[in-house]
Amino acid sequence: MNKKQKKMLVRILLAAAFMIGLHFIEIEGWYRFIAYMIPYLIVGYDILIKAGKGILNHQVFDECFLMAVATLGAIALAIYDNGDYTEAIAVMLFYQIGELFQSYAVGKSRRNISDLMDIRPDYANIENNGTLEKVDPDEVEIGSVIVVQPGEKVPIDGIVLEGNSSLNTSALTGESLPRDIKAGDAIISGCINMSGVLKIKTTKEFDESTASKILDLVENASSRKSRSEAFISRFARIYTPAVCYSALALTILPPIVRMLGMNLDPEWHVWMYRALTFLVISCPCALVISIPLSFFAGIGGASKAGVLVKGSNYLETLSKTKIVVFDKTGTLTQGVFEVSGIHHNQIENDKLIEIAALAESASSHPISKSLQRAYHHEIDRSRVKDIQEISGHGIVAKVDGQDVLIGNTRLMEKYHIPYKECHHTGTILHMAINGQYAGHIVISDMLKPTSLKAMQALKSCGIEKLVMLTGDIKKVADSIGQKLGLDAVYSNLLPGDKVEKVEELLSSKPEHAKLAFVGDGINDAPVLSRADIGIAMGAMGSDAAIEAADIVLMDDDPMQIPKAIKISKKCLRIVYENIVFAIGVKLICLLLGALGLTNMWIAIFADVGVMVIAVLNAIRALFVNKL
Repeated sequence: MNKKQKKMLVRILLAAAFMIGLHFIEIEGWYRFIAYMIPYLIVGYDILIKAGKGILNHQVFDECFLMAVATLGAIALAIYDNGDYTEAIAVMLFYQIGELFQSYAVGKSRRNISDLMDIRPDYANIENNGTLEKVDPDEVEIGSVIVVQPGEKVPIDGIVLEGNSSLNTSALTGESLPRDIKAGDAIISGCINMSGVLKIKTTKEFDESTASKILDLVENASSRKSRSEAFISRFARIYTPAVCYSALALTILPPIVRMLGMNLDPEWHVWMYRALTFLVISCPCALVISIPLSFFAGIGGASKAGVLVKGSNYLETLSKTKIVVFDKTGTLTQGVFEVSGIHHNQIENDKLIEIAALAESASSHPISKSLQRAYHHEIDRSRVKDIQEISGHGIVAKVDGQDVLIGNTRLMEKYHIPYKECHHTGTILHMAINGQYAGHIVISDMLKPTSLKAMQALKSCGIEKLVMLTGDIKKVADSIGQKLGLDAVYSNLLPGDKVEKVEELLSSKPEHAKLAFVGDGINDAPVLSRADIGIAMGAMGSDAAIEAADIVLMDDDPMQIPKAIKISKKCLRIVYENIVFAIGVKLICLLLGALGLTNMWIAIFADVGVMVIAVLNAIRALFVNKL
C-alpha cells in the first residue's frame, strides 16, 4: 500500500470503531446526532468535498454526488424519524472500502506492469582513465563506448566491441532462455548482462533506444481506448443524470398521486428512503472502474508474455480476428538460408561443398554465406583466384587451379554445360568443374520449428482463414503452404502487390471479421498499416516494427501469435462478463428498490459488492501463463 491508501485504511478502521462503539453507548437528542456525525465525517469528508466541487464546476452527476445525496438524505430521514444513523455511515464506509480496494487493485496492476517492464536503466558506465564513471544515459552520445558489467542492464542500443556474454531478455520477450552475444553483434537496451564484461559502441541516443520506445509504447497504451471503454464512458454520462432524475421522480410523484388521486397518506419519508436506496444502487462504479481495469490488466498480462499492445482498441480488434495473413521470410521461416540437399556427380559431398564455399567466399549474399557456414572450416582465400560474379547467373572462379562455375541454369546454358533438372524445393545451385557437370546444391529457407504448431493453434482458437504472401517463387511458396496447411498462398509478390492482395482480402471478407497481417515490420510497413490489425514479429530492436505495427511481438516464435489472440479473447470475455453482471444486478436491485423490497444494506451490495467482484474478475486478465 502507498501512503494515501494507508491513510484511507486508518480512516476506515477509525470510523468503523467509532460506529461500533456508539452502539454500546446511550445518547439522546442532538448529542446523538453529533456523535454519529464524527465517524461519518471521518470516512466521508473527502466525498462531500468532491461532490461540492463538482456542483461548483457544473459537473454534478458523478458517483461522489450520488453518495453525498444518498447519505445526507438518509441522515435527514434519521433526524425526522428519530431513527438510526448507522445506514448512512455504513453506505459511506463500504463505498470507501470499495474505493480502497479498487485503488489497491489498480496499483497492483501498475506495479506488475512496472516489474515486468523494468527495463529502464538508471545509469551507463563510461570508462575514464581506467576507472568506470556512472553517468545518466541521457548524457551518452552516439558513438560513445560504454561498459556493461555482469548483472547490469544494457542502457543503450549499440554494437559489441569487446567481450562475450549471455543476455537475459525476459523483460523484452517474456522468455527466460538466454541469448549469447559476442564482439560484432548488435545489442539492444533493456537486456540484462548475465556473465562477461561487454564494451559497447552506442548506435542510438537513449531516447531512441529500444527500451525507451517500448516503455513509451506501454505507458501510452491507455490513450487508445476500445469501443467498449468509449461506450462505458458515454453510458456513464447519460446514465448518472438519468438515475438522479428518476430518484427525484420517485421521491415526488408517488406521494402526490397517493395524496391527490387516492386520498391516502403521501408517506413522503417512505418514498424518500426508496429514492435514496435507488441512488446508492445506481452508482455506476462497477462499470466505470472494472472495464478500463480489465483492458489495463489485459495489456499488462500481454506485456509480461512479450506481446506489446499499443492500446485497448487493438486488443479488442485482435479478439475479432478471423483472417490472419503472413509474410513468409522471418515470420514462418527462419530467414536464414541453409544447405538442405547435395546431389553430386562422381565427387564427394564434402568436396563439392568445399569447392562451392571457396568459389563463393568473396560474396556477402545470404546464399553464399549459407555455403560458407556449411563448409565448417576456415576459408583459405589464397586458394581462389579470378572470381567473377555474373549478375543473374552466378559465379565463375578458379579454385585450386580448376575452373569452377556455380549458379543457376542460365549459367550452365551460357557455358553450354549439360545439367540435370532438379525437382527439389528451394534455390538450386548447379556446379561445373573444368567444363564437366559436378552436381547441384539445394539451398532452403528453413521453416521455424513451431510454425506448423502455431498454424494449428490459430485454427483451434477460431481463425477461419490462413494466408501467406511472399515474393518467393510459386514452387517454394506452394511447398511451404502445403506443409503448414495454409488456406491460400500468393507468390512472386512485390511490396506493392502485397498491399493490393490485402485490399482484395479486406473487400471480400465478412463485415464482422477482422484481418490481421503478421510481418517483420521493416519491409512490410505498408501492409501492416493497411490491415485491420498489424502485428510485427520478432521485433527486438526494430524501430520500423514498433512504429508501423499495432501489436509488437518481441519474440520471433510463431506461437506468440495464437497466444496474443487468446490473451485478447480472454480480456474481452472478462469485459463482457463485467458489463452483463454489473448491469444485470443493478437493474434487478433498482427495480426492487423502487418497489420498496430492498433496503440500504442491499443497496450497498449492489454498489460496492458488485464493484469488488467486477474488479477481482478484471484482475484475472493479468494472468496469461496458462494460455
